[in-house]
Amino acid sequence: MFDKILIANRGEIALRILRAAKELGIQTVAVHSTADRDAMHVKLADESVCIGPPAARDSYLNIPALLAACEITGAEAIHPGYGFLSENARFAEILAEHNIAFIGPKAEHIRIMGDKIEAKRTAKRLGIPCVPGSEGGVTDDDEAMRIAKDIGFPVLVKAAAGGGGRGMKVARTAADLSAALSTARAEAKAAFGDDAVYLEKYLEKPRHIEIQVLGDGRGNAIHLGERDCSLQRRHQKVLEESPSPALNAEQRNRIGEIVAQAMRDMAYSGAGTVEFLYEDGEFYFIEMNTRIQVEHPVTEMITGIDLVVEQIKIAAGSPLTLTQADVNFSGHAIECRVNAEHPSTFRPSPGKISYFHPPGGLGVRVDSAVYQGYTIPPNYDSLVGKLIVHGRNRNEALMRLRRSLDEFIVDGIETTIPLFRTLVRNTDVQNGAYDIHWLEKFLATGGMGEG
Repeated sequence: MFDKILIANRGEIALRILRAAKELGIQTVAVHSTADRDAMHVKLADESVCIGPPAARDSYLNIPALLAACEITGAEAIHPGYGFLSENARFAEILAEHNIAFIGPKAEHIRIMGDKIEAKRTAKRLGIPCVPGSEGGVTDDDEAMRIAKDIGFPVLVKAAAGGGGRGMKVARTAADLSAALSTARAEAKAAFGDDAVYLEKYLEKPRHIEIQVLGDGRGNAIHLGERDCSLQRRHQKVLEESPSPALNAEQRNRIGEIVAQAMRDMAYSGAGTVEFLYEDGEFYFIEMNTRIQVEHPVTEMITGIDLVVEQIKIAAGSPLTLTQADVNFSGHAIECRVNAEHPSTFRPSPGKISYFHPPGGLGVRVDSAVYQGYTIPPNYDSLVGKLIVHGRNRNEALMRLRRSLDEFIVDGIETTIPLFRTLVRNTDVQNGAYDIHWLEKFLATGGMGEG
């Protein structure tokens, strides 16, 4: 086991990693920008190192500064969390060159799954069901038109190196395709430095279902069930739950075993999430995230398995001690991502938190690194924290969530808590009757009023 790890991240995920490390008896090193000098994980870590000014490119994305921090403190491993360098294959390779362990998968797996075209090819080879679409990137409009007519309109144009909804455009008819291609290429080039795009069949009313996996790189891998992340805005997840209201046990076990077997065949190491669109009883692979997910607590609540602890153990060389038979699903869990944003316009709202009162009680978990008097800087993601609830069934979880949201007070800034208070009282949400387009339609039709 490691004696000391460096946490190459900030906010709630940095604090989450710190807690897991402390429970394993591992010393922790927090790195921070000048904007995060008062961050909670900095206060609680055994050591801290300032790695640069507020801009992420000069601090949290500054690989030489992170290497220097390891050198100064003697850290043997780096946990990247999510975002920043967590899916940067070259970063993993550089750490290996410096004899520093990367708490994550092999660089080759990060690279394969980071390229959406290669990821889809790999998924097909491993027996994972995929959305009908182009075999690779499309290089000209005529080729794209031939493929689109073959799979049928509407089609989705997607950036090969994309994520977060950037470089993604829908062409509902042949007349829309040329504009969708040019716009997606331009967005992809600006966001990722790569204008390669590919085509997929556009599904009208799919749900977003993802499967959590753990592997040890030795051919052992398990799945930990699914998360339903269908409540989204601009392709960003807003609320996640498990189990999905749309799946039954047979479907869950079938897709879970397909994914777990694929991870065994890959000799995948660490935590990962294989994401699907689900419609009319069929699963369609869209991507794999080779890191811990923002919504991982949902899985932890229904399985009792600490995913970050498992990540650290695997990276330290321990074989996977859990078998599929050890994974027992209990009850229902729901997570809300509370952001420092206006609840209807989603305008960012950084600033000083004048009063902070998180909810509590049985089955309630709040993953947050903020505190009363803390100032949320304008330089990073707007996540204030995650409210996760667990109940014996979905109805109990919803009632517990409703009660917890009513208790949750964050003054001094605007947050999305009022949005969730509205959603949890909505009949469609209560019935689990929503798809990935539901929330945007709800907001567009004035679901939150005038704001």
